[in-house]
Amino acid sequence: GGLAASARVVRPAHSGLRGRGEGVCTRTMTVSASLHSRRPIDPVIRPMHDFVPRSSVLRLRARLARRLALVSLGGLALLLGVTLSLVALALSCAGQAWAAIGEGEPLRTLSWVCAGLVSVALALGGLKALLQLGPRPEGIRLPRAAAEDLFRLLDDLAWRAGVEPVAHVRITDEVNAIVVQRPGFVLPGAMRTELLIGLPLVHCLSPAQLAAVLAHEFGHLAAQRQGWCGWAGWLRAAWVRALDALLAIVPSRLPWLGEHAERFCHDMLRLARIEELEADAVAARLVGPDLLGETLVELSRKSHFLQHDYWPRVHALQTADAASAVRPFREMAHGFAAGFSHAAIAADPALALDEARAGLFHPSLRRRLRALRVSAAALPSDASSAATHFFASLLPSLAWIFDRVWWEGARIRRHPMVVPDDDRAWP
Repeated sequence: GGLAASARVVRPAHSGLRGRGEGVCTRTMTVSASLHSRRPIDPVIRPMHDFVPRSSVLRLRARLARRLALVSLGGLALLLGVTLSLVALALSCAGQAWAAIGEGEPLRTLSWVCAGLVSVALALGGLKALLQLGPRPEGIRLPRAAAEDLFRLLDDLAWRAGVEPVAHVRITDEVNAIVVQRPGFVLPGAMRTELLIGLPLVHCLSPAQLAAVLAHEFGHLAAQRQGWCGWAGWLRAAWVRALDALLAIVPSRLPWLGEHAERFCHDMLRLARIEELEADAVAARLVGPDLLGETLVELSRKSHFLQHDYWPRVHALQTADAASAVRPFREMAHGFAAGFSHAAIAADPALALDEARAGLFHPSLRRRLRALRVSAAALPSDASSAATHFFASLLPSLAWIFDRVWWEGARIRRHPMVVPDDDRAWP
């Protein structure tokens, strides 16, 4: 069914922030130039806009990303050097132990064997930290033939943003959309890009609003993940995984390592929040700041509804009657149509706190709207959902799969799709 809810109109805010073109970094100027003189595309995409972000944000993001990438490269190189040194030490200990055996000195043999075993253990720990792989993208892989309108929209957005089209699209059970990059194996040096789109997300938004979310994701690719920037991001993520593995091996014996990990992760979270503002700026040029601000508000309200109303009701029904035929993903569209109200959600004091509070990886909603130089005002709308627009024939099959997974999780524990203070409910 359609998404019977209120939409939002976003009007320019008189916040005193003015866009200036001076000092814009080279990457953003290149991206901006690629957004001009493009052919008309899908009707849900609006004409090009001349939104210009604050240059100070762009420069700060570039400096921070470069510094963290260099730290990550140095850390990985140092870890590799230490690991190779430990391997060499282990081999040397093995040679000394063999010589001690030939000379008939059991105590010296035992000491060299122990030293070699310690070196091997430490080398294996370093190797394990170096070989930590990122999580593989999960979700249902979507063939192009099954959603041609969606892929046409994605191709047009990629063309306008000046980036390569995504390799694969996967549907997940989260209120989220995210682009994931992994090194390619067929073509060395190339990054393989996949797009993950949550089924609850497409139920939350209209087709135009989903286009704004996707434009935000392509904004990440255009401004932060092209060429060496993509590999810099991979290096930063690899060093975070290596630090996690090292701290699990030596949690308290190397206090300086813990301090470095804490500082590095703090800077990584700061970088993530700045990158969100930069991706918003690219998306604002693609679809307009008004539509993007409207989408952020709509997603905030409907994520709040799912977290505090829809899923608690689903869990209560399942707990009260384990034999009930509740199908949360199949009934999600009807849940929005019957239970969601902009007026009721806006009156919830918890929503105001959530919108004023920054998440781990995202700035607060108010901060993002200020950066876009827009403010929100509610008006009723009867827009259909992106789910019925792009996935009408797929919804029964997708809902059946995710409902089955949900029921398997519900037999073991409660399984909320959006938990309190979860950052996944943002594009």
